Amino acid sequence: MADNKIRLQKFLSEAGVASRRKAEEMIRNGSVKVNGSVAQIGDSVDPKRDTVVVKGKKIRKESSLRYILLNKPRGYVTTTDDELGRKCVLELVKDVKERIYPVGRLDRVSEGALIMTNDGAFANAMMHPSKHVPKTYRVTVRPDITAEQVDILSTGIEIDGRMTAPADVHVLSKEEGRAVLEIVLYEGRNRQIRKMCEALNLEVARLRRIAVGPVKLGMLQTGEWRDLTAQEVESLFKAAGLKTGGGSK
Repeated sequence: MADNKIRLQKFLSEAGVASRRKAEEMIRNGSVKVNGSVAQIGDSVDPKRDTVVVKGKKIRKESSLRYILLNKPRGYVTTTDDELGRKCVLELVKDVKERIYPVGRLDRVSEGALIMTNDGAFANAMMHPSKHVPKTYRVTVRPDITAEQVDILSTGIEIDGRMTAPADVHVLSKEEGRAVLEIVLYEGRNRQIRKMCEALNLEVARLRRIAVGPVKLGMLQTGEWRDLTAQEVESLFKAAGLKTGGGSK
């Protein structure tokens, strides 16, 4: 009989529970059980035969993979649950039968394109710092922006003790007291645009992600979602360095 076992942390990652590193932490602190026994680092499981439970919840890999695009409204957090009782994006996709979760984050007061899936390998690859999947934002800043500030945002600025990667920054329009920018980031640091603007004394009045890689928000209304097309999924797999259907190259 073929050995179908895989490392426990890999199973948890591909099931969308957590990254492999976080899954290892969960195993170490006794939050994971396999067939009723507390799991140990180094354990392997057969996804088809073994029962894996995390904090009392049975975990299984989805047989039907789903990839959707949500237009996240302001006021929602991109977590599966929130201990502070804030609104979560999962409330907006309750009619999706698969157990999906966000790929990356948009902070609570930001809005726009958010990919959600139940494909753990895809999600982890999309979020890995080495992949540099570009993300495009429409950003309104106050009171105005100078050519010098645009150049600094484009070439890199020090935040949290290290320089940001080069970004594409274009001024789309200017009115009295504000400017609208298009910013394309090639890295995914926490609240990066807000921190970059703050370092230049620019107030971010609105931040909206309008594309993830080649997938554009388009006319999708705020709070609504749609399934990605097969072509869009394939393009994201390519951007994340995966073969279509999962599995790292």
